[in-house]
Amino acid sequence: MAHLRLLRHHSLHFDHNLSLLRLISPFSSSSAPIKPVAYPVKPKEPSEEETTQNQTPTQEQPTSSSGRLGTTETLDLLESLKSSPSPTWTREEARFMKDAPVITPVSYAAKVAPLPEDREEDKQEDIEEKERQEAQEQLNREARRMEPDVRMRRHIFGLQEEEKIPYPTLIRVEKKPQKVAVDLMEAIRQVKANAKRNFIETVEAHVNLGVDPRRGDQMVRGALTLPHGTGKTVRVAVFAEGAAAEEARAAGADVVGGDELIEQIRTGGGKLNFDKCIATPMYMPRLSKIARILGPRGLMPNPKLGSVTSDVSNAVKAAKCGRIDFKIDKTAIVHVGLGKVNFSEEVLCENIGAFVNALLLAKPAGLKKTSKYAGYVKNFTLSCTMGPGFPVTVQSLSAAADHYSKLQVK
Repeated sequence: MAHLRLLRHHSLHFDHNLSLLRLISPFSSSSAPIKPVAYPVKPKEPSEEETTQNQTPTQEQPTSSSGRLGTTETLDLLESLKSSPSPTWTREEARFMKDAPVITPVSYAAKVAPLPEDREEDKQEDIEEKERQEAQEQLNREARRMEPDVRMRRHIFGLQEEEKIPYPTLIRVEKKPQKVAVDLMEAIRQVKANAKRNFIETVEAHVNLGVDPRRGDQMVRGALTLPHGTGKTVRVAVFAEGAAAEEARAAGADVVGGDELIEQIRTGGGKLNFDKCIATPMYMPRLSKIARILGPRGLMPNPKLGSVTSDVSNAVKAAKCGRIDFKIDKTAIVHVGLGKVNFSEEVLCENIGAFVNALLLAKPAGLKKTSKYAGYVKNFTLSCTMGPGFPVTVQSLSAAADHYSKLQVK
């Protein structure tokens, strides 16, 4: 089959060529015969190499019978080449020549970056800078020369001199080193030694507690009667009538009254002449009229603090003997006065032990830790009214509280 296809292809090609010849033949038979035209040959210009060869005399090179040069003939040829004028070799041709002339290397000047003193622009800037400095010095000399004249004019015409205010600068505040906690008795000695005012200062305790005052279940407040009192005279007011009022006067109350006392406080412009306030239960609704006056000063009677009671006599005696109330503020700190600096060290130690014991009794139930003090009492600082504070160790506070509790049991 392949042979048949090949024969068919050749036959088709032959028929196509034959048809082309038939189409061309009528025109070729009728046209005139074409005659060839001859043009003269243009002479070729000789090249530079040929001209140099024609100018240099040619030397016949002797050859041996075999067509190769011998050793003697080769030496003669080399001598003749050396004696002949040296041709001009290119750099590429000289690479392959053995006895080619040595080409001297071309050296170029090393390129070096211009130094600052070589630049004209920098020189110009230096000149301008010098001119500016000279102008500034001239202005300064002129100002120094005119300064006495200006002072004289100000003195004559009574003008005030301009004050030169220094430029404000930031001053780093040096942090004071934290004081090391000391024993309770040592802290009491330090407080008494630093009380140097012309009045008898109060010994104060400032306790930072680990509670949240915004939560109601973690509110810390309480009251206690110091075993040796606070050292100051306390004026007590009692809101009562009838037999309760007579008992209060007999116990030593300074101000006793009912509705007339409430009206006097309300219309008195906020002036109060007492330090403690005690009321019977029947007068608590009536005290709402002056609650805005007593409340901010910490004088509002409270059943939790023992200032709202039917036993008026004992309440007045307790207040006179040194009953104090304590409560945390917004920053979870308790501030309380525990005596005077003229008290002995043992008396102050017992008062502080009683306060610490009451503080532990007022500990919130939801604040549970492994220890009575861990997580509750962060730090305890003892100070006088206008003196520095001294931190106290928790171990010495615990010992003072335990000693007070043992005395109470006996």
